[in-house]
Amino acid sequence: MSNTQKQWTVAGKTGFDDLKLNDSAPIPELGDKDVLVKFHGASLNYRDLIIVKGQYPFAQRDGVVPASDGAGTVEAVGKHVHRFKKGDKVVTLFNQGHLAGSLDGYSATTGVGGTVDGSLQQYGAYDEQGLVHMPSNLNFLEGATLTCAGLTAWNGLYGLESRKLMPGDWVLTQGTGGVSIFAVQFAKAAGAKVIATTSSKDKAEKLKSFGADHVINYKEDTNWGETAKKLTGGRGVQHVLEVGGPSTMTQSLKAISIDGVISIIGFLGGAKGEQQPSFLDALMNICTVRGVLVGSRLQFEEMNRAIEANNIKPVVDEKVFKLEEAREAYQVSDTKSMKKSMKSTR
Repeated sequence: MSNTQKQWTVAGKTGFDDLKLNDSAPIPELGDKDVLVKFHGASLNYRDLIIVKGQYPFAQRDGVVPASDGAGTVEAVGKHVHRFKKGDKVVTLFNQGHLAGSLDGYSATTGVGGTVDGSLQQYGAYDEQGLVHMPSNLNFLEGATLTCAGLTAWNGLYGLESRKLMPGDWVLTQGTGGVSIFAVQFAKAAGAKVIATTSSKDKAEKLKSFGADHVINYKEDTNWGETAKKLTGGRGVQHVLEVGGPSTMTQSLKAISIDGVISIIGFLGGAKGEQQPSFLDALMNICTVRGVLVGSRLQFEEMNRAIEANNIKPVVDEKVFKLEEAREAYQVSDTKSMKKSMKSTR
């Protein structure tokens, strides 16, 4: 194996021109508890786009290798590693220090692609605690979608111990982003019923093909929260995966059931809404509103067992980029996210 590799870094915070490719970066040396991963797949998230633009609200290190999501094979292990061996297929954990339970001040600062070097490189070294075995039913491209979007959806549905998703529950998802599609698949596998929102007939058909029981076009039905509640017989949905932020929260509150959970995982509709709800709205609707920042390794391993048991296949974009084309991949992803943001704010 060569001593050098191809590696992208974030050299600034002014845009995609700050993504720099180094053709002769050093392959990291291993500590006694480290695992060297040869990456075969990576995926981008909205978070990766805003890190390069200087809009990320959490910890970020100058010169970091970007992208949290990566899947590959174990190339070598340190002498005290016991969880993995050479040849194992693995996936990166988003927050390297978040092994179980709640986030703490330290684990929230250990984000791959933020403070820890990410997957846009040929080789990466990680503490053995910061990796999980890839589900056996997935290929590397599919496995590389799990770290952020997959685990966030799982945490949204199962992360609150007192109100985990149960068979027969109703789930409301928004749009056709990665988290929302994973949520549809996980909910259906658990025997729940899914109401999804979208903006077009084509996307509605896609959501139905993934298992959605009902799809509401939010451009045609601006009061979709009440419509969703009516579809449940007036009881309301038990789980909302809230990706729009303030611009959609009012409708999510209209849809929620008593003691239901709204998991806020993003703000694709912008930071300001026309009618921003207040904290009292949680009281008036007798529900729980929680913020979700991906999830723990324990949750990741639980999710992977469910993926294997139900043969769940992540939805992967038809266009696949080479490592050298990462900047182009950012540009394409940014265009798609801008379109989603504009549609969700109309």
